[in-house]
Amino acid sequence: MKRYLFFAQLSYSYSILRPLQEEIWRRGDEVSWFLEDSCPDLLMEGEKRLRTIDEVMAYNPLAIFAPGNYIYDFFPGVKVGVFHGYPMKKRIEKIDDHFTLRGWFDIYCTQGESSTPYFQYLEKKNGYFKIYETGWCKMDSFFRSKLTAEPGRDVPSILYAPTFTKGISSAWLMEPVIRRLAQEKNWKWIITFHPKLHTDTELMAQFEQLDKDFPNVEFRKINKGLETFRESDVLLCDSSSLIVEYMMLDKPVVTFRNTHPGDFLLDVQELDEIGPAIEKALTCPEDLMQHIRSYTAEHERHRDGNNSARVLDAVDDFIANYQGRIAKKPLNLFRKLKLRWRLRYFKW
Repeated sequence: MKRYLFFAQLSYSYSILRPLQEEIWRRGDEVSWFLEDSCPDLLMEGEKRLRTIDEVMAYNPLAIFAPGNYIYDFFPGVKVGVFHGYPMKKRIEKIDDHFTLRGWFDIYCTQGESSTPYFQYLEKKNGYFKIYETGWCKMDSFFRSKLTAEPGRDVPSILYAPTFTKGISSAWLMEPVIRRLAQEKNWKWIITFHPKLHTDTELMAQFEQLDKDFPNVEFRKINKGLETFRESDVLLCDSSSLIVEYMMLDKPVVTFRNTHPGDFLLDVQELDEIGPAIEKALTCPEDLMQHIRSYTAEHERHRDGNNSARVLDAVDDFIANYQGRIAKKPLNLFRKLKLRWRLRYFKW
């Protein structure tokens, strides 16, 4: 029996890693979770948690999967980066942060045309990791969900989910807009925040008050991912990578001052344009929907629900053909010392 470990840093890790967990279980293998302090414990019955470094060492996983930007180098096992979203230029930088190398991973599991070629270039340039285009494991549940009907609703439902990135997030501007539209329109609102926005208690309080003031507004502290997406008809956003995920369900997105707008979005520059844009999005114009399908195809090549299987097969291939035979990872001494200091763990 093979043993695997999930390294979860934030609450979004659950929806990303659970399809992978299902495939591990289907193969008769075992997986446990290691939750960082920043990740709430949302584990369900049957999911196993390792709480200490000593427990991880004794567990000795074959591979560790992380949706975030780092992983503990001293944990045993092949280090696998599975990403927490799609490449989505938030600022006007040349290269998206999605492609930043920090020297932690042995394998990167890329998603499609928007990610694989550049990572292959980085692989050739650096030589200490391997690239496998597997598709994003989170999407297995998305494409399988298309086989089932969505929950019924009496009125249109709008999901508002802003990015946390300073300078481009709409979160600090949107409360009065949603307050007005909640009064004027027969729409239901679902509001969720990225976990990193939860540290702004004043902002949180504003949207929690919206929930209290209007029966058609629901502020959820935890985004349930696919379940939340399937409860809504239109996403209101700014420049979050969540946009691509949402459009995978053939649903339109209205954005406020998106940093890289295109014909796959209904992007507006002024707050008073948001309501009319949502009205238009609810009609699902055919030209818009065609642009959405073309755009999402660039991000996610594999739509057969078998991305998680490809991720596990990539680990097996790496161990059989590359482990110990490629260049060593960077020393990364400063980052390693920083993590060890935080954990008070100084064994080498």
